[in-house]
Amino acid sequence: MDIWAPLLLSLKVALWATGLNLLLGTAVAYGLSRWRSPIAALVDSLLTLPLVLPPTVLGYYLLVILGRHGVLGAWLERWNINPVFTWQGAVIASTLVAFPMIQKAARAAFEDVDPHLEGAARVLGLPEWSVFFRVSLPLAARGITAGALLAFARALGEFGATLMIAGNLPGRTQTLSVAIYAAVQAGDDAGANTMVIVASITCVVALLIAGRLAPQHSQRRSER
Repeated sequence: MDIWAPLLLSLKVALWATGLNLLLGTAVAYGLSRWRSPIAALVDSLLTLPLVLPPTVLGYYLLVILGRHGVLGAWLERWNINPVFTWQGAVIASTLVAFPMIQKAARAAFEDVDPHLEGAARVLGLPEWSVFFRVSLPLAARGITAGALLAFARALGEFGATLMIAGNLPGRTQTLSVAIYAAVQAGDDAGANTMVIVASITCVVALLIAGRLAPQHSQRRSER
């Protein structure tokens, strides 16, 4: 069984999902870390739901929203855009599932930034956007990077929601996780074993790198 096509597609999907989550997750995390309101806890809980909901439930929600008769799907259909059974649909599923990984890590990193440093930058006359890019973001970069690696590993291993929204089309939407499932169903143990080893090594490497970043971030917090 050819493992290169699903492996390359999985890497493509995971990289797109990680990139999108870097932008969305960092922005949301910064907003939540500075938002002092009881509603912030509710918003954080809702954003964390993909961690605890069954992937098939998330996949069903995506079908309801993005399907041809869905809330967004019907509107997208007017522009001849249909993410269902496409690799873009797999990106959407992976982005949704991996989002809490980077959002949680980035929020903790922003909350770990010394507010006195941000205050000093404001006193020096820096506008708020400059304080973010020149002070807050660089100081939180290690934690955000660790979250991005965790999000990448999660996106690479996404299965349930991807199968429901993107399907199992070899060469088009068959990611590595879906290909492993198909190989097991077809009795191709050798192909399944090879793909499992490749997926495991890739995820372990990402987790090891994330682990080297996260402890240093936590150590700075404990030293204050």
